[in-house]
Amino acid sequence: MNPLIDVSELATALASAAPPLVFDVRFPPASSGRAAYQEEHVPGAVFLDRDAVLAGPPGTTPGPTGGRHPLPDPAALQEALRDLGLTADHPVVVYDEGAPPVGSAARAWWILRWAGHPDVRLLDGGFAAWKNEGRPTETATVERPRGDFTVRPGSMPVLDAAGAAELARTGALLDARVAVRFRGEEEPLDPIAGRIPGAGNLPLGDVVRADGRFRPAAELRPKIEKLIGDADSVGTYCGSGITAAHTALAITAAGYETPALYVGSWSEWITDPNRPIAKGPAT
Repeated sequence: MNPLIDVSELATALASAAPPLVFDVRFPPASSGRAAYQEEHVPGAVFLDRDAVLAGPPGTTPGPTGGRHPLPDPAALQEALRDLGLTADHPVVVYDEGAPPVGSAARAWWILRWAGHPDVRLLDGGFAAWKNEGRPTETATVERPRGDFTVRPGSMPVLDAAGAAELARTGALLDARVAVRFRGEEEPLDPIAGRIPGAGNLPLGDVVRADGRFRPAAELRPKIEKLIGDADSVGTYCGSGITAAHTALAITAAGYETPALYVGSWSEWITDPNRPIAKGPAT
């Protein structure tokens, strides 16, 4: 299934007898999150707080659940999603601001798929695209009947630090951060700059256009192919597992198997001083 849905497709689906459940996942600093939702949103959309629902408390557990945006506790995730009205047989569409920086909606796509939901798509271009096409919005806070979705974690491949290091040696590990962070020249968010040795760089700007829409598969595939070659296994990481989910979605939309995600990413990698760090251009 194509993980993307465009504005016209969503508008048609919302007008159908069985509309999808839409999650508004806008998040600061690109927007004011809940305040932006209350100002206006796609009709029928429910606000989903990225950090409260789609991540656990940061820095509490090493491994794949570590970093600034660790995996959420499955029981807590299930309770939150049921409160938002999610059911197992209900298609879901997620969106964020659309214009870069983006990633919150892709995190929702990835977490919901990891939790076992079979039908999740991301609105290509996000709320900006919806508005730019003159589609209607509403201001009323949407509350849905409590859902019955059961979280079954592990439905998407996950890497820990050891797995990421091994994949960088034997497969293809792609760093989704901008080039200056990949090269270790700047690090605005984490206390140590650099990258995982052996990683390649596929930054956000290489997978989305200036308007926030994903580049067509025909543009994406040569970029991806150049980095992964004939690797049997592919993984992504970033600073804390948000942008890496966006890159994983882009790779999926380009027709490849969904790559594994190192959720802890760089913010978890650097918690162990024995882990190696690379800097400079990729060799």
